[in-house]
Amino acid sequence: MNRRHVLYGAVGALGAAGGVGWKVWSDAASVDVGDLWTRRFPSPDGSEIDMAQWRSQRFVLNFWATWCPPCLREMPEIDRFGRAYAGKGWRVLGLAVDRPEPVRSFLERHPVGFAIGLAGLEGTDLSRQLGNERGLLPFTALFDGRGRVIHRKLGETSLAELSAWADAA
Repeated sequence: MNRRHVLYGAVGALGAAGGVGWKVWSDAASVDVGDLWTRRFPSPDGSEIDMAQWRSQRFVLNFWATWCPPCLREMPEIDRFGRAYAGKGWRVLGLAVDRPEPVRSFLERHPVGFAIGLAGLEGTDLSRQLGNERGLLPFTALFDGRGRVIHRKLGETSLAELSAWADAA
């Protein structure tokens, strides 16, 4: 066997390993959502968000906090997505990994057209359960109408990215 065959074999093996790694990350539908559908979160207006009512909905779930600059930068993008895709059957839910007072204050200054739940530190654990291994923010997951995660992303997202995911679903 000559060096060229060894090199091609090594490159092929690396490509296959990378492909498997990408498949594991991108095959979000295999994410175990655990007890997500039994949870309830208070909302800033005093009502309650019952996750059982979201299970049969197509929706974007975004974990954010008022102290997270990328979270605040993506909020208008997520809001635009929610408004643009509401007619296509998509909803948006933001879960604030934060204290209630800063969230209420932020939303008074920057209202959004989508539902917000107050998840507190419990939100970090929930985001980890959905595939956010590092527990960092922002974290976004896209759900199909059968309660399965079909896309997820750690880091800032955009209207274009959310739209592409929703259009492909």
